[in-house]
Amino acid sequence: MLPASDSSFLTELGVTHSIMSEANMTCIVLPKFPLPEGLDRHESDLLLRLSAGYPDVPPDMWWFDPPIRRANGQPIQATDVVERHLDRSWQRWSRHFQNGQWRSGVDGLRNFLALVRRELERSATGDN
Repeated sequence: MLPASDSSFLTELGVTHSIMSEANMTCIVLPKFPLPEGLDRHESDLLLRLSAGYPDVPPDMWWFDPPIRRANGQPIQATDVVERHLDRSWQRWSRHFQNGQWRSGVDGLRNFLALVRRELERSATGDN
């Protein structure tokens, strides 16, 4: 379900994860994903949904359960939608790669998780 490079990356990380299929999407759940200081919790389950065209088609958005807020109570931009996936309710983080930012045939989960981490850091410090 995943390219070999992504499977190897997840193995290298040594993180617990599960891979499932739902609505023609490959769903990867990373339980207890560590979160930076400045958010209202230290960890949350992270859901990544990859379209059938991945890795040629860049991934788009990600989801957390339980939902994440800033520790100071300020809202985080584009995280107010809740969606149901894998029989759970997930907080959607509407974030997207810019044109040219995703390199088909080169980029993979390593790049996607780097984007997730950058956005978490920005959100924790209130930069968005």
